[in-house]
Amino acid sequence: MALRRDRRADDERFAEFVDIASPGLLHTAWLLTGNHHASVELVQAALVKTYMAWSRVDPGTSVAYARRVLVNHAHDTWRRGSREVGVDSFFDDIQPGSSPMDAVDSRDLVVRLLADLPTRQREVVVLRHYCGMPEKEVAATLGIAEGTVKSHLSRGMAALRTTLVMEKEQS
Repeated sequence: MALRRDRRADDERFAEFVDIASPGLLHTAWLLTGNHHASVELVQAALVKTYMAWSRVDPGTSVAYARRVLVNHAHDTWRRGSREVGVDSFFDDIQPGSSPMDAVDSRDLVVRLLADLPTRQREVVVLRHYCGMPEKEVAATLGIAEGTVKSHLSRGMAALRTTLVMEKEQS
């Protein structure tokens, strides 16, 4: 009987976690994929994998754990060749305009700019600038060295700046 109560408590804790974490995970997935349907599927897959390990997940790091599962699953999907339109983001110079249409145009530009980045650069830029993770945490999430994070971030941001300047010149 005690096992059943622990399971029920775990399920309730996981349901609360899903309510709290899903919006952020969905936005991160959208930034990584650039596609609403693909991002929903990615979040669902990450939540299933997180639930399977839920009894071993530290409550203090549950969001970070789910985010890492999400990024790893996205990376595995891309590696298998079933990648949809990818997304990378440039957050420093893009500010939504005052009108709803300007905001839509800015989001579209972010998605297009991110799509041109290599996968690892896109992951690093999204985790560092959208999720606001420190470089050390990005490195731990992706399973790479902190210096590699800095390198990918530098190259990714430089590519985004160059592309943004070209976009502005064409406008």
